[in-house]
Amino acid sequence: MSTGVIIALIVIVAAVLVVAAVLALRARGPQHGGSLKRRFGPEYDRAVARHDGDTKAAERELAERVERHGSLHQRPLDPAERERFEARWTAAQERFVDSPREAVGEADRLLAELAGARGFPDGGQYEEQLAALSVHHAHHVDGYRRVHRVTHARVDGAQDSGAGTEEMRESMVEARALFDDLVGPDRHDAGRHRAGTGGDGSAPAHTRPHHSWSLSKRQPKES
Repeated sequence: MSTGVIIALIVIVAAVLVVAAVLALRARGPQHGGSLKRRFGPEYDRAVARHDGDTKAAERELAERVERHGSLHQRPLDPAERERFEARWTAAQERFVDSPREAVGEADRLLAELAGARGFPDGGQYEEQLAALSVHHAHHVDGYRRVHRVTHARVDGAQDSGAGTEEMRESMVEARALFDDLVGPDRHDAGRHRAGTGGDGSAPAHTRPHHSWSLSKRQPKES
């Protein structure tokens, strides 16, 4: 076989490999975006909106979150810790009726502490903690975002308006979903629930009643 033929074959093989690589990258692109959309759910849509509809920019941001926090190991709570956090949340809910802003502030602090106890970045690094939570609790993390925003918002005048109080109520209700996610047992503990109880003697997460909360009958006082 002449040198010219060998060179021609090498060029053809190289061209085929280049074309195959390009096609593979094109095929992987939509799947990557689709997997991010499935993983992040509503957080995916929020990221796209924050980037003014630029899907690629939003996906780069979300992919970076996964790279930074995807391998984070969530530390399980012991029964005493779980009881303390649940008692504090119950107290905050009860306080809402008379002091809604203070109750929301307590919910904000409580979620930051609870996330830190589970192994997420410290609450003093709010943005980083929120990013990590969005990777592992994407469908409920916006509740934390809302109570944090309400807690740190500047209020005009001595009292909140009725709309402000309603926003606080909604933020507390939504934040409860993330609280339930964080305070409950890990999914990998499910094998210990075959006898109908958790490792601490409590009911498994999927059989526990969801502590939904409504203030439809009792309106809080303005604070």
